[in-house]
Amino acid sequence: MMVGRRNSEGYPDPTTYEALTTIEKELKAARAYRPIVYVCSPFSGDVVGNIEKARRYCRFAVDEGYIPIAPHLLFPQFLNDDKQVERAMGLHFGNVLMSHCSEVWVFGEFISDGIAEEIKRAKRKNYLIRYFTSELEEV
Repeated sequence: MMVGRRNSEGYPDPTTYEALTTIEKELKAARAYRPIVYVCSPFSGDVVGNIEKARRYCRFAVDEGYIPIAPHLLFPQFLNDDKQVERAMGLHFGNVLMSHCSEVWVFGEFISDGIAEEIKRAKRKNYLIRYFTSELEEV
C-alpha cells in the first residue's frame, strides 16, 4: 500500500505527493544554513543615498543566499557618527561583527577611509574579500 497523499476520492495520488514533497524539501533547504557576509559600502557624504544603496546591497546578499550584516545601517541609528568617540565605538562594534562573518563584501567604486580600514582588518585576519560595483557586478 502506498503511503502518502490521497486525492479527494481517497485514492493514492503520487503526483500531488511528489510535488508537495519537493516543495517541502525546497522550503527546508531555503531555511537551511546561510553564511553571514559583512557588507562594506560608503555611508558619509550622501547619507540618504548611501543608506538606500546599502539596503540594495543587503537585499542582493539575501537573494544570493547569504545573511548580510551592514553595521553602517545599524549603529548610526543610536550612535552619533559626528562624535569621534561614538564613531570609534561603531567601528569597533563592526569589527566584532566582522569576526562572525564568512566573507567581506565591498560595494561601490569609492573606497572611503572607513571602508579602507575594514578592508585592512579583513586582510589582516585573512577573511575572504569580494568586490562588487554599485551595479552589483563582481569584479
